Amino acid sequence: MSVPRAPATVEAAHVMEVEGRTVALVMRHSRRRSFALQVDHRGARVAVPHGTSVAAAEDFVRMHGRWLLARLSAQQAQADVQRFVMADRAEFPLLGRAARLCILQSGRRVQWRLAADGADELWLPASATTAQFVRALRTRAIDWFRGRVEEYCHRLGLPLPEVRLSSARTRWGSCSSRSGIRLHWRLIHLEPALIDYVVAHEVAHLLEMNHSPRFWSVVERLYPGWQDARRCLRVQGGRLPLIDARDLTPVIQED
Repeated sequence: MSVPRAPATVEAAHVMEVEGRTVALVMRHSRRRSFALQVDHRGARVAVPHGTSVAAAEDFVRMHGRWLLARLSAQQAQADVQRFVMADRAEFPLLGRAARLCILQSGRRVQWRLAADGADELWLPASATTAQFVRALRTRAIDWFRGRVEEYCHRLGLPLPEVRLSSARTRWGSCSSRSGIRLHWRLIHLEPALIDYVVAHEVAHLLEMNHSPRFWSVVERLYPGWQDARRCLRVQGGRLPLIDARDLTPVIQED
């Protein structure tokens, strides 16, 4: 007589406490042999093998509690982001300060100007598109980023590598011995100190292409107290306005 096999997958809603916070998740029992924790657009899910007790599944979730709460917070912050609407006098963040968009009824030039009150203004013609707005931000970004990479390379006595922009969905920056350093253009929204942390991180990779203790000692030499900047980047990066759905804010990683 054959023994009935367990169903392929059994899912059930579950609520538990994780580091003092109530978390709703889906507990998924399946024929898999290992444990897994996932956060996506559907929320949090923990997958465990058939026969795993609820207590064991909860223990696994709590073992990864900090990661889980960080991902849920980042997801919520992304959901709360407001879409930027191109309009005359609309404000947007630039280097950690409020800049203004000025829509001109005449003329075709795209230019940056400094207003009487000290705020940066981007002047665009009335026919300008979101793509032109993003292009102006990218132009501002690459000029700033090259200068900062040059500064940190100078501190290490290294030649300036090629510096390019990226629109990666999972990284603020990356470094390659062959292609140089890439920095996400949306960093231009953030205050200079946070941009400098990402730059210092990537420049450190020119010496150490890893995340070994030697690498972090180089980061510390370039950017003392980098831990605070990294935490702040996780928060501020999730609050950037959505300008173009194709250029979402990266998921909190440097490389």
